[in-house]
Amino acid sequence: MHMHKYEKIWMASGVGTLLVFLIVLGIGAFYQGTQPPSCMVTLDPQNVQAHEAFKEENLGLQQLGEKEYTLNVLATAFNYDFGKDEDGNNVKTIRIPAGSKVMFQATTEDVIHGFQLAGTNVNMMLEPGYISTLETTLDNPGTYTLICNEYCGTGHHLMTATVEVYEE
Repeated sequence: MHMHKYEKIWMASGVGTLLVFLIVLGIGAFYQGTQPPSCMVTLDPQNVQAHEAFKEENLGLQQLGEKEYTLNVLATAFNYDFGKDEDGNNVKTIRIPAGSKVMFQATTEDVIHGFQLAGTNVNMMLEPGYISTLETTLDNPGTYTLICNEYCGTGHHLMTATVEVYEE
């Protein structure tokens, strides 16, 4: 079978592009350790509170060490649940010292929600039955808005909270 010169050029460029893509993918996966999202931990979305991190007393910010924190969040219909304050009111603002390493752990019990801390690299999708985790260091002081960036229903625009990163 005879192939025209231009067919050979296009075939070679297609195969070359495929090889470059596979090499870049291999370098990212094996050399740099790039991994898919952390949805490896599952739980029963009908009984989220059975998991230790999402019991009422463990929601919100937990200090693990000096400048090390875990923030456990339960997303439900149009609300991020960080637990309750001393007066029994829902916590809507989280205060974290600048330079702190924070492990965000979040899940949902109803529908898919987004979890984006605007102005930072924190951006996760929360799916029923999975725990999404992301660890980051919050270096820059300021007030950041936590928003749901996945449409979750008619009250979606009300699903916000505030994270204040302050200088010590």
